[in-house]
Amino acid sequence: MPAERGAAGPELARDGGAEADPPVVLAGGDVLASLDPPAVERTDLVISGGRMVAGSAPAGRRLDCSGCLIVPGSVCAHTHLYSALARGMPFDLAPPDNFLQILQRVWWRLDRALDDNSIRASALAGGLSALLAGTTTLVDHHSSPSAIDGCLDVIAEALGELGLRSVLCYEVTDRDGPGRARAGVAENRRFLQRTAAGAFPLTRGMVGAHASFTLSEDSLAACADLAHTAGAGVHIHVAEDGTDGADAQARFRTGVAERLAGAGVLNSRALLAHCVRLGPEEAAIVNSSGAAVAHNCRSNLNNAVGRARVRDLDRLSLGTDGIDADMFAESRAAFFRLREDDVTASPSWPMARLAQGARFAGTAFGEPSLGTIGPGAPADLVVLRYDPPTPLSSANAAGHWAFGLHAGLVRDVFIAGERVVADGEPTRVDAERVLAESRRVAATLWQRVADLGPHPFIPGVSRAPDGGVTAPRGGMAAGESRG
Repeated sequence: MPAERGAAGPELARDGGAEADPPVVLAGGDVLASLDPPAVERTDLVISGGRMVAGSAPAGRRLDCSGCLIVPGSVCAHTHLYSALARGMPFDLAPPDNFLQILQRVWWRLDRALDDNSIRASALAGGLSALLAGTTTLVDHHSSPSAIDGCLDVIAEALGELGLRSVLCYEVTDRDGPGRARAGVAENRRFLQRTAAGAFPLTRGMVGAHASFTLSEDSLAACADLAHTAGAGVHIHVAEDGTDGADAQARFRTGVAERLAGAGVLNSRALLAHCVRLGPEEAAIVNSSGAAVAHNCRSNLNNAVGRARVRDLDRLSLGTDGIDADMFAESRAAFFRLREDDVTASPSWPMARLAQGARFAGTAFGEPSLGTIGPGAPADLVVLRYDPPTPLSSANAAGHWAFGLHAGLVRDVFIAGERVVADGEPTRVDAERVLAESRRVAATLWQRVADLGPHPFIPGVSRAPDGGVTAPRGGMAAGESRG
């Protein structure tokens, strides 16, 4: 029986068989089976048991994909889900003049105001946005110094409700005092133990650390030790602007990469976000360690921190730093930014960066074929309504990616074989209800942020007083100033 096509998007049509969970056949579409190198073919795809399987289409459910392009689900290699509730947030302080002031006056106020409700709402809203943009895996870096214990479970459970893959960590930092730094390490340890025990099938853990300039020697060593013991990597911001390098030189007479290498942070499991201000010598240190790097082009532009030397970094993937999780937009911006400096840059470059992000996530999940569409690969894929005006082939797929594809084309999303978006709507949650709740929670969160002054932490000059290990859920730390 042919698949039944509907202009607004087809329903799954049943064909024979009575098994409880029959295979799904995606019929009649073009398939971008690989991003690096690009490989396009016209073929039917079969999903069974959460994976792509070889062979002809068996009896089962058929989904018409004619007039569509099927692509691997995207991986966002660095994000901050809690920023989902910052969109349009009022700001009544003096405008920041530099990146450090952006942290002090915006993000380090927002993270201190987070509680369980706002952590959950931001994870649901940010995760939903990711799904609808065709992003199937999020590598998140979380901070909520007033609600540390158990916060990663809150995020994992919210993303699990959506059906998203994720790699999560908690940001260890000394800017809120040594007690909270220790609590951050403890939260990473607790969560790594839970993920190792299989508590969240679609989630893995890392050890989070903010950045060299807010980490004492003891806290950095604790992160490295935990990562080594757990067999995990450290996810850390590196040289996002000049503050990180200046602090490393002032405190330790060394560069940021050298400090991290000496502490045992840099290895093939590590993930370094930004690396904007790394020079060639420090980039060589990163490359020799095998560490992965997440380039966040739009965030770098927004914060005016400079241009990353992307050609100097080997294992380069793409993230958004929390602007959103739209990897079509991010990959296009990164390509155009590179092209501005190098007119010879190929549109295959951003596709290779996305493939690198998938390889990083695949390693975390023990799934080396994540990010590809072929027999045995996890069935994480996206159906785009893309009937191109010009021929599409392996030879020109990169041009279609850079100049034709966008998140507005997303029709269906599959993760681990489950159709979590159907005809542009999530299948596991009520999108209207999720967004209505996020608006309600955001209004309350914004009021708590407004009650806080700029964060007092200044690199190399002061350390914030220790406000205790963890503040009561929903409140600020005992004795913490609101002025």
